[in-house]
Amino acid sequence: MDQLVDLISRYGLLFVFVNVLLEQAGLPIPALPTLVLAGALAADGKLSAPLILVVAVAASFIADYPWYLAGRRLGYRALRTVCRVSVSPESCVRQTEGVFERYGLLSLVVAKFIPGYSTVAPALAGILGTPPLSFILYNAAGAAVWAGSAIAAGVIFHRVVDRVVVALDGLGAWGLALLALGLVLYLLVRWARLVQFQRVLRIARISVEELRRLLEEGHNPLILDVRTSLSYRYDPRTIPGAIRFHLDDLDEKLAGIPREQEIILYCT
Repeated sequence: MDQLVDLISRYGLLFVFVNVLLEQAGLPIPALPTLVLAGALAADGKLSAPLILVVAVAASFIADYPWYLAGRRLGYRALRTVCRVSVSPESCVRQTEGVFERYGLLSLVVAKFIPGYSTVAPALAGILGTPPLSFILYNAAGAAVWAGSAIAAGVIFHRVVDRVVVALDGLGAWGLALLALGLVLYLLVRWARLVQFQRVLRIARISVEELRRLLEEGHNPLILDVRTSLSYRYDPRTIPGAIRFHLDDLDEKLAGIPREQEIILYCT
């Protein structure tokens, strides 16, 4: 374990950069433990806390800016791409749009604390035509708050972190095995959630061709347009006969509808 700490001390800034870059790009590799450990090493005089913060913010920006540019260029197609490459099912949930719709650019300051939202927020900012300088400033502020809080936790509680490292060191090879097992279990849980989420989508989805066939055959399904105001403002096209309302009102709206009525939800 001393070798591990020595490696992080020697290549700590590079390790932080790569870890933050991969996590912010959508991979399930948590960066907060690394930032906390780096903060503890900074308190012990082995790393520089300001440099750790600068590196973390830079890595976060490098991961986020391409999604911002994709949002400006591709629109909502960029969000569909995010959903495909990210292993975080939360990034595809419609509530993430509601956060940006309610708080705007200020949401970027806390975006990295909200599971899934940090993945889609840059693309949403691009879709809405946020000026590049505004995005850079708010995104950098959010990354600084996120990384800075983890680094500060490591500095403040460095004695506790040191004791944990010493305890793992006392386990020798078993300590490394325990860390590896924890990471594997974390990845398995995320993978299982992703598989379950994708299975639900496959079951629930209906294609455009299938819907058109239902309408032509006279089945007359009830079509509910539950897109957020943000996505509707970006793309106001509608399905003929669709009824628009907020998804939170779904239970109330469906109260008087027969249970045998076929219902189709049109979302983003």
